[in-house]
Amino acid sequence: MKKLSLIVLLPLLSLFSCKGYKDLSVEEFQKRLDEDGTVQLLDVRTPQEFVEGHIPGAINIDWLADGFVEAAKATLDPEREVLIYCRRGRRSAEAADTLETLGFKIHNLKDGFNAWKNAHMPITTFETERFRAPGGATIEISLIKHASLAISYKGLSIQIDPVVTLGNNTTDYAAWFPEADYVLVTHEHGDHFDKEALGILGGQVVTNANCAKMMGSAKMKSKAKVLANGQSVELQEGIRVEAVPAYNTTPEHLQFHPKGRDNGYILSLDGFRIYIAGDTEDIPEMADIKDIDLAFLPCNQPYTMTVEQLVHAAQVIKPRVLIPYHFGQTDVSGIPEALPGIDVRLRQMQ
Repeated sequence: MKKLSLIVLLPLLSLFSCKGYKDLSVEEFQKRLDEDGTVQLLDVRTPQEFVEGHIPGAINIDWLADGFVEAAKATLDPEREVLIYCRRGRRSAEAADTLETLGFKIHNLKDGFNAWKNAHMPITTFETERFRAPGGATIEISLIKHASLAISYKGLSIQIDPVVTLGNNTTDYAAWFPEADYVLVTHEHGDHFDKEALGILGGQVVTNANCAKMMGSAKMKSKAKVLANGQSVELQEGIRVEAVPAYNTTPEHLQFHPKGRDNGYILSLDGFRIYIAGDTEDIPEMADIKDIDLAFLPCNQPYTMTVEQLVHAAQVIKPRVLIPYHFGQTDVSGIPEALPGIDVRLRQMQ
């Protein structure tokens, strides 16, 4: 009798345990990424696996770590489709089951990152943040190092303060990024201005007067758009750059970044406003910087801000998302707790 009951019950158990998500091949997975700029790409491997290489644009939430569900709820938009993967597909399948019960629409990468890598698909070691512009297009920001960022938007490549070699860290711009459409350079210090990187990337350079003079060849200089504090330029329809002040205020530090010389930038991508502060302290002009969706604020004395100054600057600007950068050996771990109400994301931007 018991054996008969099990025979009847097993098909029912199989029915109720049947997954609702779909396993996608590498080709199908890539197609979903390409055709819908609003999808969310989720890597559920460990942070160590993630930094060793991941699919560009991925968000990392470790399935094996405590608090996965809470982190997923806080990070993912339930109205947008999630493409999920791990190394071989097992962890992502388990995570997909859980996320489905929370109401997310999921597609899983069959055979995981290994299959993606074996198919010679794009891989990056950079942490990446993805946002949506008001019109729905995806903004993908690769956090390269220190003050260097790469922004991909509607097929355009925008580089911020690109530097090939910084300490022991070398960025192969030719291999890892397309030619730039636009490059923003804040000032002439070697961790922000690099003629080698500009020569590799090409594109129109937006910078201050000092950097324009230092660019080398007449061809490079002819591409430069010089902005002083308070000036702005529309690079193309919907893409605007405004130069804002960036300078030191601590008396013994004024020589590093004198007032009026260097730029910070507000980059607007169809209404999504990104504040790239450059090298600055918490200056009075920050009170005029409003409606910021994403802010990059520096944090390393004696050259830029202390942690306390950064917290004050964020309280003044009130960005929706804040990523501290340019922080060297500064301990920034206490910043999120000091800024309730702001989405502070600590990334590897030393």
